[in-house]
Amino acid sequence: MSEKLPIDERYPGPLVVEGKLADAERLKRESNYLRGTIAEDLQEGLTGGFNGDNFLLIRFHGMYQQDDRDIRAERAEQKLEPRHAMMLRCRLPGDVMTPEQWLGIDKFAAESTLYGSIRITNRQTFQFHGILKPNVKPAHQLLNHLGLDALATANDVNRNVLCTSNPVESELHQQAYDWAKKISEHLLPRTGAYAEIWLDQEKVATTDEEPILGATYLPRKFKTTVVIPLQNDVDLHANDLNFIAIADNGRLVGFNVLVGGGLSITDGDKATYPRTASELGYIPIEHTLAVAEAVVTTQRDWGNRTNRKNAKTKYTLERVDVDTFKREVEKRAGVTFESVRPYEFTGRGDRIGWVKGIDSKWHLTLFIENGRILDYPGCPLKTGLVEIAKIHKGDFRLTANQNLIVAGVTTRNKAKIEALAREHGLIDDSVSEQRKNSMACVSFPTCPLAMAEAERFLPEFVTEVEGIMQRHGVGDEHIVLRVDWLSERLWPRNAGGNWSGRESHWALQPASGR
Repeated sequence: MSEKLPIDERYPGPLVVEGKLADAERLKRESNYLRGTIAEDLQEGLTGGFNGDNFLLIRFHGMYQQDDRDIRAERAEQKLEPRHAMMLRCRLPGDVMTPEQWLGIDKFAAESTLYGSIRITNRQTFQFHGILKPNVKPAHQLLNHLGLDALATANDVNRNVLCTSNPVESELHQQAYDWAKKISEHLLPRTGAYAEIWLDQEKVATTDEEPILGATYLPRKFKTTVVIPLQNDVDLHANDLNFIAIADNGRLVGFNVLVGGGLSITDGDKATYPRTASELGYIPIEHTLAVAEAVVTTQRDWGNRTNRKNAKTKYTLERVDVDTFKREVEKRAGVTFESVRPYEFTGRGDRIGWVKGIDSKWHLTLFIENGRILDYPGCPLKTGLVEIAKIHKGDFRLTANQNLIVAGVTTRNKAKIEALAREHGLIDDSVSEQRKNSMACVSFPTCPLAMAEAERFLPEFVTEVEGIMQRHGVGDEHIVLRVDWLSERLWPRNAGGNWSGRESHWALQPASGR
């Protein structure tokens, strides 16, 4: 007898998808609010991985189980299981870190991971790759010691909240950043599973409740941004929920709300397609959390739980129509959207190099190829950032383009920090505009889904592209280039935003305004 999605009388017809639930719904329902048997699995010494449902449940705790595919065949010949290791992704709403936090994660990467690197992601956070099972719990405890965590950075929840890394309008950025943190905290899972398993906290409540996410959490991953015009550096049209900052005399007064973006598709599946986010309207700032919650709970109740490939918010809006979705959000939030306030975006990339803010402090954006921070021969990036962190009095910001901003530098320290950056290869004037505008996902050897090279392929591929552009007299120009892991196809830029899919092996886009 097939399992049916419960139907609420308030949402007849197409608002709820009937049918047999995807197995992920069973997994979440049976997980005891994301606990599963993860704690018991940690004590299992016969395997370096997690068993059964725990393999997927750990994603709610910010981890993916991977293995080194370069040595998989060799280990199979030796009758050994793959060398399992975890990728752990930090929750870092708004992208800001202190130098002290940076020093802490640098030390852990060097001492407790297989690869020794720190990887900046396009969700404005960092990942550790290659954490063996005995070091998984210490990794979470390190983050907690630093005032960080990895809760809800993967799977069917609201993931890390992005915020424009505006290094110029410092006061406005601080206000927007504060709201990114508030939104992230408000939409987090309420279960105590994370603290119990990783931080050894005792369970204090007799029952668990998830008033926003629900007992089986969201139908699919959910992504949120806070965007400060004029820079669309977080690609608002590729996210489920977006808050565009509206300011009055430098003070944040409210947000334009856009919902239902997402540009990825599954190759060959016509039920999947890209969609740019739709405008719902403007809200005064005091309604921000209520509207965020209303959008999430509406998607929770109306999203497709029978087909995960058709479960994102963009498909819900297409099925029920934008006006219906908007009315439901207004009802749940107890607000009425006003007309959208005027806004404009003139750029989408990072401004590499020094920029002076209106507060007279300096901000240095460092290009990090592929976001991979490691000491390379003649180019000790990781050591250089440690040396900068030791003397820097401002903060570090991770960008959605996998770069790093040394923010809030005083004029007195500017020359010292630039000297350290140049000494360690963090500033290289010979890097082309094309290379600065190229990115790749990790792919081989660690991603279990990868079918092609990406990160390791990118540098050589960019060199080839640079040569082609030079031969055609456009060597000083650039295209936005993304390399991913699945199928080889030329991917045109969608009119509503930048390429954001995980389903194409390589993609070429014209740069903004070209």
